[in-house]
Amino acid sequence: MAFFRYAERRMKFVSGWKTLGILLGVLCGALPYANAQEKSQVSEGHKWIEEIEEIFLPSEHCKQCHDRHYEEWKGMREQTPDLKTFGRVDGALLHGTALTSPVFKTVLGLWLQTSPTTEEKTRCLACHAPAVTVFPQHSEKIIAQVLSETSKKRGRRAKKKPRVEGISCSSCHLIDSFKEKPTDFPAFKINAGKTFFGPYANAEDNLVHPSKQAAVYKGPQFCASCHFSKVRDVTQTELSGQILKGTICQDCHMERSTGSSTSKRGSLTRPIGRHWFQGIVIPGIMLSNRNLQAEWFPRVDLEVQQSGNKVEGRVLVRNGSLPHVFPGGDPVLKQFFVTVNVKDAQGHILGTRQERFGLPFEKILRGPIPDPLVHGGTTRKVPFSIEVKDGRTPSYVEASLEYALIPEPTQALLEQYLGTLERERDKKKAKEIIADYSSPRLLTFRTKSL
Repeated sequence: MAFFRYAERRMKFVSGWKTLGILLGVLCGALPYANAQEKSQVSEGHKWIEEIEEIFLPSEHCKQCHDRHYEEWKGMREQTPDLKTFGRVDGALLHGTALTSPVFKTVLGLWLQTSPTTEEKTRCLACHAPAVTVFPQHSEKIIAQVLSETSKKRGRRAKKKPRVEGISCSSCHLIDSFKEKPTDFPAFKINAGKTFFGPYANAEDNLVHPSKQAAVYKGPQFCASCHFSKVRDVTQTELSGQILKGTICQDCHMERSTGSSTSKRGSLTRPIGRHWFQGIVIPGIMLSNRNLQAEWFPRVDLEVQQSGNKVEGRVLVRNGSLPHVFPGGDPVLKQFFVTVNVKDAQGHILGTRQERFGLPFEKILRGPIPDPLVHGGTTRKVPFSIEVKDGRTPSYVEASLEYALIPEPTQALLEQYLGTLERERDKKKAKEIIADYSSPRLLTFRTKSL
C-alpha cells in the first residue's frame, strides 16, 4: 500500500511538471510571434529613425572600437569633479547631451511658443541635431522627441524607446567641407555616405567603414561652423590674433595625449585629441598659459565728461586677441548688459543707464544673426548720457559688464510655455533653469572719478 501511495504521488508530480512543460512550450512558441508583432509595431512607428540611422550610425556602434572617445563624448571619463567644483556648466556642456540637455529642452520649448516657421525650426536644430541638414522632413519628429524627454529614470526592465541622437560620432565625422559664404550658418557640409572622415592620412584599414582624411579637421572652421560667434569669417583657416598664430580651437579644447583612437591591440599610436571638448571652467587651460590669462577676459574702460547736471561719455568694452565672446559656445542666445551708475561720495546711486545686447526669444533666428557684443581683438563703444537730478554732487562713475546665457522670457511667454507642461515637477524644473540661466552674472567693472 505504501508503494501504491508513493506511485500515485509521483504520477501527480510528473503530471504537474508535464502540464507546466506544455504551458511553457505554448508560451515559448507564442513569444517569437509576440516579439515579432511588437517589433513590427515599433519599427512601423519609428521608420524615420531607421532612415536617419542608415546614414548617421548610432554612437553605440562606434563604441565597439572607439571606446575611449565614446566615453569622453558621453561624459564618462574624468568629467564629474570639475563640474561639481564649478557648479554650473557654462563652458562644459557635453556634445553628447546636445539634444537631451534639460536646458536645451526648456529653451526650445520657450522659443516654440513664438510660432517659428518650419524652416526656422530646422535651422535651430541644425547644430544640435545635424541629421536635419540631410533629413529636414523629420525636424518636427525630432522636436517632439526633445519635448517628450523626461528626467525620470526608467526601471531596469523598462524598455528603451528608440531615439535619434543629437551630435553623434557620425554627425561630426561625416563632415568633409564647408559652405563658401561666411554668413551661411551652420556652415558645415555633410557627406551622406558610408565614409567617415578625420584628420589622419594613414587611417588603418578595417571592415567596418571606409576612412578618409579631410583637411577641415585641422582648421578652426570645423568648430566655428556651429560656434560661429568665435570668428569673424568661418571660411578662414587661421584664427586672428598674434598669440594665436598657428593655433586652432582643437589645440585648447581637445587636450592632446598619445595613444590610439581605437581599442584594438597593436593599433597605431599617435597624438590624439580628447572628445569631451573641455570648456573654460577647466582651470588647467588658464593656469598653463599666461597669455590666455591676460587675453581671455574682456575689459571695460571709461571716457567721462561732466557738463552741469549731466554726465556723458562712453563705455569701451575691449576683448583681447582671443576669438571668444565669453561665455559659452552658443552664438545666438547670449545676452550682455552694460550698466553705468553715477554715484556720490557715499556710494549712493544718483542716476543709472543700462544697455542690453542680445535678442529676445521672439526675434531669435528671424532674419540675419547679429554680430556679438565684441569680437576678439576689437573694442565696442557704448555711449551714455545720465542726468543727475535734485542738485546732488556726483563723485564717480561706475561701469559694469554682465552676461546671461539665455534671454529672460516675458511673463506671458513664460506662462504660455509652462502651460504646455503637465507635471508640476516639470514646471518647477523649467522655472529653475530659466531663472538660473537668464540671471545676469558679473564679468568685470571699472570706476572713474569725476
